[in-house]
Amino acid sequence: MTGLLLDTQLLIWAAYTPNRLSSSLAAELVDRRNDIRYSLVSLWEVAIKASLGREDFQVDPSALRRGLLREGFQELPIEVEHVLAVRHLPLIHRDPFDRLLVAQALQEHLHLLTTDKTLMGYGEAVQWAG
Repeated sequence: MTGLLLDTQLLIWAAYTPNRLSSSLAAELVDRRNDIRYSLVSLWEVAIKASLGREDFQVDPSALRRGLLREGFQELPIEVEHVLAVRHLPLIHRDPFDRLLVAQALQEHLHLLTTDKTLMGYGEAVQWAG
């Protein structure tokens, strides 16, 4: 079983515009052998950016969560160990939400899937999903 953690953009695409996902990622998401996770970090990011009026984040975080759980995604809470691990990450990416997602992937031995090329600098824990 492979543990996969989707970044926030991929979660939004999976929930609202699945046609934007690559065919290989779409196949991974329906493969029941994979442990598909989403982080509370992503819900937090959506809530903050939507409240700031960001056009690309006009998503209801409660509805997003309900949909993800309904589709079988597992929720990954934010643990103290995740927060503390951010301190030890190289400063490749400045976005605090993305840095916390990387820390979670490393701490939980998950593959963080992303289409953010900058995140690829964090090595094996991050995989390209484009």
